[in-house]
Amino acid sequence: MTETTRIRLAIPNKGRIAQPIREIVEKSGIHLVETGGRNLIAKTVDPGIEVLFARPIDIPEYVANGAADIGVTGHDMVMERGSVVNELLDLRMGRARLVVAVPEEAEVNAVADLAGAKVATEFPNITRAYFERFGVGVTIVPVGGACEATPHLGIADAIVDLTSTGTTLQAMRMRILGEVLTTTTWVIANPDSLQQKRQKIDEVLLALESVVRAKGQCYIMMNASRDVLPEIEELLPGLGGPTVMDVASHDGLVAVHAVVAEERVYQLITRLKQAGARDILVMSIERMIP
Repeated sequence: MTETTRIRLAIPNKGRIAQPIREIVEKSGIHLVETGGRNLIAKTVDPGIEVLFARPIDIPEYVANGAADIGVTGHDMVMERGSVVNELLDLRMGRARLVVAVPEEAEVNAVADLAGAKVATEFPNITRAYFERFGVGVTIVPVGGACEATPHLGIADAIVDLTSTGTTLQAMRMRILGEVLTTTTWVIANPDSLQQKRQKIDEVLLALESVVRAKGQCYIMMNASRDVLPEIEELLPGLGGPTVMDVASHDGLVAVHAVVAEERVYQLITRLKQAGARDILVMSIERMIP
C-alpha cells in the first residue's frame, strides 16, 4: 500500500461530542483495534486508516497543517482557530448556539450597550471579530470553563458561550442578547489531502454519512393480503415508497418492506394492524447508503 492511500482521521479525545463521534466511527465500520493505554494514534481494521485522538480545539489546526488528513470537530472550533480547511460533511450532531448573554438584572438591552464592557469567553477570536463587526469596543477575558459564572464573580460584565437548550443560562440567571453563530459537528479535510487522497477520503465520508442517514430510522417488514395493499401503502410512503414482493407458496400474500422514522413506529404499528398487516417486524438500521 502506497503512502498516498493511507489517511489519518482526527477525532476528539474528550468533550461533549467525543463519545457520540466515537460511536459514529465504530458504527461506520472503521473499528479501532488499538485503543488501550494513552495511545494518541490507533490503528483500525482498515490498514489505510488510522485515528488520531486530539482536543476538539486542536483538530482544525492538525488538519490544516497535515498532521491529519481529515478530522471531526465542531464548526465553532474551526471558526475559532481560523484554520484553512474544507468542511465536507455536517454530521448533524452537537448542535448549539454561541450567544452573548448578560445577568438578568443588567441594564443592557442590546449588544451595542456593551461598549467598554468585559466579556468572558472560551472563544476569544470569534468574540473579538463579532464585536468588531458591530463596532463595539470590549475587553475580552479568556476563560477555560464555567463561563456563565464569571459575571456573578465580578470577573466580567457579559459572556459569549455555547448553549444547547438555554437551561444552564437560565439557572445562572443569564439572558441572551444576541446569537454569534450556530454550530454542529463537521468532517473537515486538509485541502492538499483532499486532492491527493480524494478516493480514500470519499470512502470514509460515505461510511460516516451512512450512519448519519440511518439515525432515527427503522426498517419495518410485514405480510399482508394483496387486496389491502393500497391502504398499507398509504400508511407507508417510506423512502420512495415501500417495497412489495410476492410471498412464495402463498397466493395473494405479499411482503411489504419500508424505512420509516423511528418516532412514527409506535402509532404506525396499530394502524397497520387495523389495515390488515400481520407478522410485523421492526428492525433498527445501522447504516443507510444513499
